[in-house]
Amino acid sequence: MYKLAVMGDRDSICGFAALGMEPFPVTDPARAAGKLHELAEGEYAVIYITEAIAARIENEISRYHEAGLPAIIQIPGVSGNTGNGIREVKRSVERAVGSDIIFGNR
Repeated sequence: MYKLAVMGDRDSICGFAALGMEPFPVTDPARAAGKLHELAEGEYAVIYITEAIAARIENEISRYHEAGLPAIIQIPGVSGNTGNGIREVKRSVERAVGSDIIFGNR
């Protein structure tokens, strides 16, 4: 059975345990990259990662863009929303369906 993980600063991710996700508090980019690879090679199908940490390990995340699993989804942290998470989800949907289903072709 696949698992769900969430990575980021402790304040941003602590509440996710109540939703059945396994929290992994990390703030250091090197440790975050290592933990991402560990989770991706394990039984994790979805890894949520705060936008702040994701911005610091973009190259590591990009390794998994074409893979079926895990899905790596950026979420806002307590420091605020940068908009990167929603842009990544929008890009994924566009790749999957072939067009922008939210705003159409402008």
